[in-house]
Amino acid sequence: MVTSIAGRLDERVRSGIGGEPLITYYDLDSGERTELSAVTFANWVAKTANLLQQLVIGEGDLVRIELAHRHPGHWVTLIWEAACWRVGAAVAAVDPAGRVAALVVGPDWAGYETSTASEIIACSLHPLGLGFDQELPTGVIDYGIEVRGQADSYPGGAPASDAPGWIDESHEISGRDLLTVGEAEPSLRRLAQPGDPWTGCVQGLLTPLNSGGSVVVVVGHDAEEVARIKESERIDR
Repeated sequence: MVTSIAGRLDERVRSGIGGEPLITYYDLDSGERTELSAVTFANWVAKTANLLQQLVIGEGDLVRIELAHRHPGHWVTLIWEAACWRVGAAVAAVDPAGRVAALVVGPDWAGYETSTASEIIACSLHPLGLGFDQELPTGVIDYGIEVRGQADSYPGGAPASDAPGWIDESHEISGRDLLTVGEAEPSLRRLAQPGDPWTGCVQGLLTPLNSGGSVVVVVGHDAEEVARIKESERIDR
């Protein structure tokens, strides 16, 4: 019986569609197109979970993902969310009352280095997942560099499913309840243009994973280009 999002991802990897697209990401401004199968996505999640473990971040910890606000549909954001659940940490999409174990930011990391988070991790959001061109200041970890040295599989056990999985201004959802989000939806290939953290998580990760479908996330508002993508990617809804 699957009791966590990590288990749901493992189930998808082992299924007959593990090599098919799970998340396809378009940035209309940069022209980026990145496609991740469940197998490839799980590999990134495992590497990121191992990085969290190396930083002694795990079950019961809070990870503040600022990426979810500024880049809610980005594939790196979705990897971080799934990696937190892999190790049993909660995704905090709001500044929580308690101290956070890590703060995950994007290429606009400047100013966050004064955060009280135990660890500050900056993501370049490079299309290939590479690190920054410049050296980051002391106390800011370059995700693209550090994650590549991590193992491709995560050796940790299954986290407690009743612990918080997602926290924001309107939600506090357990890991178990995350499994129900989108579970009843038909297995379709959907288009998503999320604009906030929870919608990004639901449309970009939870619904395709829990329903057995897939998602094409588009950032940008060029109507003609979105229509072209709908046709070329064979969007069902």
